[in-house]
Amino acid sequence: MARRKRQDNLRAYRFTGLALENWRNFVDVDVKLQRRSFLVGPNASGKSNFLDAFRFLYDVAAVGGGFQEAVRKRGGVSGIRALAAQRRPGIGVRVTVGNDEADPIWEYHVQFAQDNNRRAYIRKETVLHNGRTLVERPNREDEIDAERKGQTYLEQVNVNRDFRELAEFLGSVRYRHIVPQLVRDPDRSVGRENDPFGGDFLEQLARTQQRTLTSRLRRITGALQVAVPQLKDLELQRDERGAPHLRGRYEHWRARGAWQSEKDLSDGTLRLLGFLWSVIDGNGPLLLEEPELSLHPEVVRHIPQLIARAQRGGGRQIIMSTHSADLLQDRGIGIDELLILTTSQRGTEVQPAGSKVEIRRLLESGLTMADAAIPYTRPENAAQLALFGDL
Repeated sequence: MARRKRQDNLRAYRFTGLALENWRNFVDVDVKLQRRSFLVGPNASGKSNFLDAFRFLYDVAAVGGGFQEAVRKRGGVSGIRALAAQRRPGIGVRVTVGNDEADPIWEYHVQFAQDNNRRAYIRKETVLHNGRTLVERPNREDEIDAERKGQTYLEQVNVNRDFRELAEFLGSVRYRHIVPQLVRDPDRSVGRENDPFGGDFLEQLARTQQRTLTSRLRRITGALQVAVPQLKDLELQRDERGAPHLRGRYEHWRARGAWQSEKDLSDGTLRLLGFLWSVIDGNGPLLLEEPELSLHPEVVRHIPQLIARAQRGGGRQIIMSTHSADLLQDRGIGIDELLILTTSQRGTEVQPAGSKVEIRRLLESGLTMADAAIPYTRPENAAQLALFGDL
């Protein structure tokens, strides 16, 4: 009964806020998050690194992960620490988690640095539930035994019982950026599991219960037909070696049409298929990078509406980065759903679109979010690229 209640809670939870301290591009950031959030900014402003803060917490909380491994994967403390950081040596990530009725319900804060042996250690870890402190470190035991600072309480099942619900929520985060070339690779699944770039994407489909798989592929086929009208069916089959393959039936002059495998499907078709699958597969927060890649502008325009429909009734939270003006043409995007990244010598700043008076005025005059916000993301000297051939 307790586990079922926890699962129901996880479905309703979402990140409501993120604060970063000396994290990669970000020296000091503190923003609110909606159930649907869009990140826009210039190249190299830190959109991927913003999403990576959530992936870091996933890596800490996930089975087989942990704090030391999460730091190692990112090149150690020195690889994570913001280049613009000055006096404060620590790196900090703080998230608030809530639902549509209460915010915050949970708050988790971890701050860390490295010792003289370049080993990461916890400088601070706190867990709050409905404003009540459950964990506050370092504690007396940490001071007696400094080795304890090499692990978070979040990852330790023997001490996280009172906030295991939070740990499970963080472990439900999913990052997806399907690369068609990896999906087509015949050795894609060797040594990979839940690869966010699609290395084992077809294996993920194959592990899905048949009834659920059939239902999802039917829904995805219906959506894909908007972009690929000739596509009539999708199915998963295994070859003589047992490797799964995705087949699509295309309608043409032959009565039964023709079947094509994933090797024959276009990049756009595979990316859109992967995007649609990601939206309906799972309950935890979904992180996406530039879902518009390889897609026709008219398809991209409908991505925000597709997400909104999928989120009806409290669907999963989706946080995505984008460079697409076509995607931001959707007038249903709320001013509090768009986060704008701007760079300076003090690091990247993140601000909601609603904090900028100019954007508010442009929207009130009838312009779209793309017209009002994209100018903030354009490189100042982009026109000089046209002079490249004269160099």
